[in-house]
Amino acid sequence: MPSNARLQRNISLTGDIKFTGLQLKEPMETSAGLSGVKEALRHGTKEMGIVRSMKALLDMNQEDGFRCPSCAWPVPENPSKIAEYCENGAKALADEATTEKIGADFFARHSVEELSRLSDYELNKFGRLVAPLVLRPGSVYYEPIAWEDAYQLIAKELKGLKHADEAIFYTSGRSSNEAAFLYGMFARAYGTNNMPDCSNMCHESSGLALSKTLGIGKGSVKVDDLHGADVVLVVGQNPGTNHPRMLSALEKCKKNGGKVISINPLAETAMVRFKNPQKVSGLLGSGTAIADIHLQVKINEDIALAKLILKKLAALDAREGGVFDHGFIQKYVDGYEALLTDLTTFEEAELLERTGVPLKLIEETVALLACKSNIIICWAMGITQHKNAVETIQEYVNILLLKGALGKPFAGTCPVRGHSNVQGDRSVGIMHYVSKELNQKISEHLGFDPPQKAGHDTVGAIKAMHEGSGKVFICLGGNFVMAASDTAYTARAIQNCKLTVQISTKLNRSHLVTGETALMLPTYGRSEKDVKKGKLQFMTMESSTGKVRQSKGLLKPASEHIKSEPEIIGMLADAYFGGKHTMPWAILAHDYEAIRELIDKTVKGFNDTSTRSKGHGYYLPNNVRERDFSKLPNGKAQLTVNKLSGVQLKDDELLLMTIRSHDQFNTTIYGLHDRYRGIYNERRVIFLNPTDMQKRGIEPLQALNLVSNYDGVERRAEQFLAIPYNIPEGNCAAYFPETNLLVPIDEFAEGSRTPISKSIKVTIEKVGETI
Repeated sequence: MPSNARLQRNISLTGDIKFTGLQLKEPMETSAGLSGVKEALRHGTKEMGIVRSMKALLDMNQEDGFRCPSCAWPVPENPSKIAEYCENGAKALADEATTEKIGADFFARHSVEELSRLSDYELNKFGRLVAPLVLRPGSVYYEPIAWEDAYQLIAKELKGLKHADEAIFYTSGRSSNEAAFLYGMFARAYGTNNMPDCSNMCHESSGLALSKTLGIGKGSVKVDDLHGADVVLVVGQNPGTNHPRMLSALEKCKKNGGKVISINPLAETAMVRFKNPQKVSGLLGSGTAIADIHLQVKINEDIALAKLILKKLAALDAREGGVFDHGFIQKYVDGYEALLTDLTTFEEAELLERTGVPLKLIEETVALLACKSNIIICWAMGITQHKNAVETIQEYVNILLLKGALGKPFAGTCPVRGHSNVQGDRSVGIMHYVSKELNQKISEHLGFDPPQKAGHDTVGAIKAMHEGSGKVFICLGGNFVMAASDTAYTARAIQNCKLTVQISTKLNRSHLVTGETALMLPTYGRSEKDVKKGKLQFMTMESSTGKVRQSKGLLKPASEHIKSEPEIIGMLADAYFGGKHTMPWAILAHDYEAIRELIDKTVKGFNDTSTRSKGHGYYLPNNVRERDFSKLPNGKAQLTVNKLSGVQLKDDELLLMTIRSHDQFNTTIYGLHDRYRGIYNERRVIFLNPTDMQKRGIEPLQALNLVSNYDGVERRAEQFLAIPYNIPEGNCAAYFPETNLLVPIDEFAEGSRTPISKSIKVTIEKVGETI
């Protein structure tokens, strides 16, 4: 289906495609610093005003304040008292706490068809949703609905389904532990494990790979471990845009004598040099050089790179000894001989050619890793969204296991989660699979028997709706239509539903691409006061490193007509069960302390959360930190034998990876700039290797269409401007969600089923002159 096709209700998936006035500059050589501070203040002042902005920024990530609504990077033990936030955190806050508002009058004037012709950036700029609304069958205008009527409408549709598995409950990583727990228990009490969540689209590969090799689907390091590490590998990750506060930890590592190795097809600005905006020296000085070595690996050739490193380390160990930690391996690790045998089957020259990395840099990396044992490997979606993502992560875990770099200070795994509480959502029960341990606790402490059959993940949910077996789709946050792969397929799936429900803070395209009936239920932002029966409530979140901390808003809510996520979920459940259920839903809707008491009883690792989450918070148990691998085969951590990437390109194909601009967080677009890469006032660009452009006769700034073709199905993303860029030959990059149209619904990581958004085979069509 063409990317600008009109769907039911004449809805556009892309908005009216137009270029917005591209301006090009040289990519920046330094991240953050004074320019980052200026951008943060500019966004905050524009959206919130000076007083409101400064009040909120000073409270964000403080001990008695609210957690940042963007990424899941942990707050250090001793946070900066004036600026424990980054530029993108400040943008996320400004976006959430904007004073702009839209209600019933706005939607009476603007139809969903009219709004769909706008871009995602334009939709987001309208402001906060401030009243519950309904889009009725056959109508193109949202109209007001009372909260109780909205609950009853959803309850009626749920009761009218033939079986519970026709309902799907999706969760975004922005929700709190309390909201996610209630939501997951309501889905189970209703009778289904259809609980896809945003981790299915990002770090599911990490969870599976780590569970198989180390026995837990989370990272093992604490934030302070990075400060004392000998070597930190930052793989498939752009911290400067996606998790800028991580750069402060890397800066401390460098000042303590540690080394940083960046592994990425793009040389991102933040990994070159970083100016810490929390320090005067960072604002005025020359900054800190972050990456000591940059390995510009070709897209999806990380396994070849890791095998080459391991092969050279193994040769050194056999010749000189002391390279691998054989004491650790003998006591804690299984599969050593099989791994060494596998390495002998590969020729170094073949592996080197596949990586595209100069031999000199490989040898520098090997020499560094050979003599160091306090090693941390960090990674993000540049690794998790490939067909072989699980095996790629396992291959990097092999390096840590052979070096004994687990279960001790300054060493271990560090998957860097994208959304602020996506890890907490999973911890408290948002999962499509069945946990026998959790089910037993639910039966024991919550008084009902949860379903025993696995539910749909994100891909399964989309297919179920597409095929007509998913009829009610409820979203706790997010922008599902634009976040999921194969946008046109996903949109058709959503439109097959009888009812779609969006619990949201702001307008996005998922409010316009809907089922026959649609509800828009406005909710609080992270920064807003949540007062129930005269008492200020707090909620909890879990960081990427497994620490649970409180979050307490301080701003006046955008409207007296919006409700918190726990209240919406609790009152919906109460309406469905009519007050007749073992869980006191109406009470839980207004008493978060009572929710946490149930979490403590039912969820592994949570204990006295209301008290222990105060201040610095507390860490959930982590078996890797204790070197306890007793639940794995033979009671040991598992080395794995992994295949090389199977991607093969035809002569006219390139391998595309989707990326974020510096002015976005996930699918939320704050602005049209990507200043670190030198792109201003435009998003419809594609970064190409100059040699690839020359081979294809493509001029800089020429308009192009991108086409993917899998199993005979052609998918198109139209009108992108060619930008010559430092990216490996045969590779290219473009922003999502604009290019999610190209990702096939049936192409995903083996095992984890995350989309292949970082390695899409595409061809390029020239469609216009240069601008």
